[in-house]
This record gives sequence, C-alpha cells and structure tokens, in this order.
Amino acid sequence: MPPAHSGLQKEVLALYRRALRMTRAKPPVAQVKFSLFVRYTFKTQSAAISSRDVSAIEHLLRKGKRQVEMYEDPNVKDCWVSQDMHNWEVSNRERRLPLPPREAGRVSL
Repeated sequence: MPPAHSGLQKEVLALYRRALRMTRAKPPVAQVKFSLFVRYTFKTQSAAISSRDVSAIEHLLRKGKRQVEMYEDPNVKDCWVSQDMHNWEVSNRERRLPLPPREAGRVSL
C-alpha cells in the first residue's frame, strides 16, 4: 500500500483536479487549450521547485487558486497557449505513444 499523502500534497492534487474540472465547463473548442495550459503549468512549476521547499509550494498554491478562480468565471471563454506549450505537448505525446503490437508467431530473443 502506498504511503499516505501529506496535507500539502493533498492540496496540490485538489487544485489540479479543480483546474481540470474547470476545463470541462469551457466551450468545446477551448477545452483542449485550457487542458494543455493546466497540464503544462503544473508540470513546469513542479519541475522548477524542490519538493522540500514548502514556502514556495504554498506560494504557488495561493497563486494557482487565484488563477483557477479567475478562469472559472463563465465569461472567460478562451486562453492563450504558447508555442512552448504546443512543443511540450508534442514531445510528451511522442513519449506516451503505445508500442506497436508484436507480430504473431515472431520469436524475440
């Protein structure tokens, strides 16, 4: 059984889930952009700081909550996605592609 998450980890995961749920409330055309924005932001921010830097994590949580509240507004219909975000998505998509199935009857050594 995996170890339980700390309170801070639970807060980060709750914010991530809230942000992803927010994307589903947006117009279908913009949902992809909002989803990419959320995934990219969380991934790059988490890579930029140490998991032991509690004050930085708390700061990013406060900043993220304000940002999600702003994007949850029904008047916000679209968001801007940079070329870096598109490139990040393409590189991650290539890493996640499933391996092709093996040919039937082929023996691997």
